[in-house]
Amino acid sequence: MPKKSSKKQTTSFQRRAYKSKGDISDFAKICYQIVKKIPKGKVLTYKQVAKLAGSPRAWRAVGNILNKSASWRIKIPCHRVIGSDGKIGGYNKGTKKKAYLLKREGVVIWNGRICKLTKRR
Repeated sequence: MPKKSSKKQTTSFQRRAYKSKGDISDFAKICYQIVKKIPKGKVLTYKQVAKLAGSPRAWRAVGNILNKSASWRIKIPCHRVIGSDGKIGGYNKGTKKKAYLLKREGVVIWNGRICKLTKRR
């Protein structure tokens, strides 16, 4: 039986965003700076973060960057970024934890969606 490779396969995004351990792309740095500025009780969508970062169609890249972040080490409030349809979206610590954190900050959630989501342009 052939021996399995112990190397973990990476996607092209991971190779671009994280060149070496601890090294992140410029786009990721910009995304982190934007997300750090979101005040408690407020949310932005992945699309809004991408637009503010200068790449309006890179909302999936924003999601991947935030999912891979070590937010517990560098204090990035990734839980304040949601889907454009108002759904909570993913979170690397689980969606229940994300909902709990948002509710604790005063964000109203009903049926898995953020209430009173205002469209920012």
